[in-house]
Amino acid sequence: MIRLRLEDILRRVQRGEISIEEAIKQIRLFAIETLGNDVRFDLGRELRRDVPEIIYAETKENDVLLQLVEKTVRRVGRVIISRLRDDQIGALESLRERYVVKLSKAGHIASVKQKGYTQAKYEGNVGIVTGGTADIMIAEEAGFIVKELGCKVIKLYDVGIAGIQRTLDAVKRLMREDVDVVIVIAGMEGALPSVMASLLNVPIIGVPTSVGYGLGGRGYAALLSMLQACPLGVAVVNIDNGVNAGVIAALIARRVGMYRSMAKEKRTSMSTP
Repeated sequence: MIRLRLEDILRRVQRGEISIEEAIKQIRLFAIETLGNDVRFDLGRELRRDVPEIIYAETKENDVLLQLVEKTVRRVGRVIISRLRDDQIGALESLRERYVVKLSKAGHIASVKQKGYTQAKYEGNVGIVTGGTADIMIAEEAGFIVKELGCKVIKLYDVGIAGIQRTLDAVKRLMREDVDVVIVIAGMEGALPSVMASLLNVPIIGVPTSVGYGLGGRGYAALLSMLQACPLGVAVVNIDNGVNAGVIAALIARRVGMYRSMAKEKRTSMSTP
């Protein structure tokens, strides 16, 4: 298996395991590939951005999806599959004999990895908060992504402003956990990110969900409310887009985690006689 982390390739050069020419060849191997005449997918994404390929499954036939998954995993080691239908979850189960399959039925999302695939871990902490239980699918989707990108997740569900005491308790927990960024998921009027931003000193990523009815229903009122947030420090993704929220949060938390680890190493080295 060719591993897709640029750091791994460079370390192999440093150890003398491969030549510079071979490293350049491996890096250039990753490009857009074609499956049949219909599907093109990007095998170089994790190399460039340290974010794995994420396949949107909902509109794909099962045989096409399985071909995509297997081809990607064989080449780059792992893949994430989002918005799985129930029948696709069953189809992915058939891959367990050859690969490591991790499923979140609540989030309709999965990952498939080569056996023995190693994943980097970071000291980054991401809070994930929902207004109500109807938002949990999007929260589980976002949380799955954050974990796949190597960060810790602190989940606090059903803490919407309809019971403001629950919101305040959630804020206290997030402070105690020393989170680096918070994903706040809410439907209806979508006020929860504003409340969180007014009480916390970390970035807030608002995710409007398609929960609501009547004028402004299906997430439109929540989206507009979050975009008009009065407290500063709120960024907003599209309606129900837990995947993008998870990626953004993990990229922030990983950066913080890297510097946190470096600071710990520096303190340890300074205290060593």
